[in-house]
Amino acid sequence: MSEHVRDLGAAALKRFRRSRGMSLADTARALIGVAASLGHPVGSSVASVQRTVARWESARPILPSERYQLLLAHLYARRPDGETALGAGSDFAELLDALRHLGESEQATDELRRLLVRKSTDASPDLLTLLGPQARTTLTGALAHPGRADESLLDVMSAAVGDVNREVGSLPFVRLQLLLAPVVESCRRLLVSDVPAALLPGLWRVAAQAYALAGRLAFETGDDAASLNLYNAATEAAGNIGAPWRRAVVHMSHALVTLYSTPGLEAARRLVDAAVRDARAGESATVRARAHALQAEIIARAGGEHAQQQARAALSLAWYDLAGDRVGDPSTSSFTAAHLRGFEGVMSLHVGDAAAAHDEFARSAAALTRPREQVQRAIVTSDQALARLRLGDPQSAAALLHECVDAASATGGRVATIRLRHTRRELRPWRREAWVADLDDHMIDSLGA
Repeated sequence: MSEHVRDLGAAALKRFRRSRGMSLADTARALIGVAASLGHPVGSSVASVQRTVARWESARPILPSERYQLLLAHLYARRPDGETALGAGSDFAELLDALRHLGESEQATDELRRLLVRKSTDASPDLLTLLGPQARTTLTGALAHPGRADESLLDVMSAAVGDVNREVGSLPFVRLQLLLAPVVESCRRLLVSDVPAALLPGLWRVAAQAYALAGRLAFETGDDAASLNLYNAATEAAGNIGAPWRRAVVHMSHALVTLYSTPGLEAARRLVDAAVRDARAGESATVRARAHALQAEIIARAGGEHAQQQARAALSLAWYDLAGDRVGDPSTSSFTAAHLRGFEGVMSLHVGDAAAAHDEFARSAAALTRPREQVQRAIVTSDQALARLRLGDPQSAAALLHECVDAASATGGRVATIRLRHTRRELRPWRREAWVADLDDHMIDSLGA
């Protein structure tokens, strides 16, 4: 970390303090107050904390400790008027930049952001929490006077959807649903308003993303009727964009929830086939890879005489697309080799070798470490447990399911819970064993059933 970069961080901390009219002593008192409100008093005098604050802003600045980073985060997450603001342009967002300049890791600042988002939405699940001051003004003004809207509106709404999507795995789905609702409603209102024609393609794009994410969240919280309506709206919006790969993304998300909300495979198969057609006509190799992987899963689940050969062919196409040059790929999807190994495991589990499936699931789960991937990791791990069961090791399978219970409980994920309960039903022959009883107790305590 260069001295110049560290100086930028120190200067930013000084600017925050002065913009709020606080002296070094005022900042020290504010941090002591924050610590007390959190129930973790610092146990130091104002003079001592003041010296610490001064060192962050000195000619040779130091990085605040983890404890002080948390206190600073709480301090600057609230604007001077008392409102919480965590989005782009807020003091909180700039604080994270300052901490990175002073040498903190991206991973640590991301975790600090997730913590403050969780804390803030505990008290008030309001989308405006995730918006910066200028973004709030832009969205409010556009809703009041659609005809005056400009490109900044699309930036604000797209960032809002991205912020909610980023918290999947960190916040319960029901809370994410509340956070996203204002964007969904804003899309609906703006699409029937007199927004400038030049904004419509971008507005359709944002609407497709918002509606599809809302459809997934509605499904995860058990509202299948709302989920279907939102996916239909997302499909229509994506179809208006003129980029087939975007509609393929909607079809795939819809197919996955359909797989778990509709009896049989036919409805999900139709959506997957539509996704493959759109993906092949589109410009995103990443989306093609994911579409072919999902097609392989549906084929494997259906079974049949040639299922293994057909599923393997689809997976080969997925690996080909994923291994190709994806520089400039228009999709920002995080679909990776770790995800694809999970699909390899599903294929092996249904139409192949359980041992191969177990190893694929283990490699996939080991690579799915980010908070955003917690739900997918739980799904993969429950499938890994099922593979262990089929390999004749039910006690080890039950042990693995405890991890899935924790993840399903933390996120409220419906798919993860469904996969978990399916594997638990396979343990019925051992229901009198103490280790099955322990698992049942864990599920009852965490999931209520």
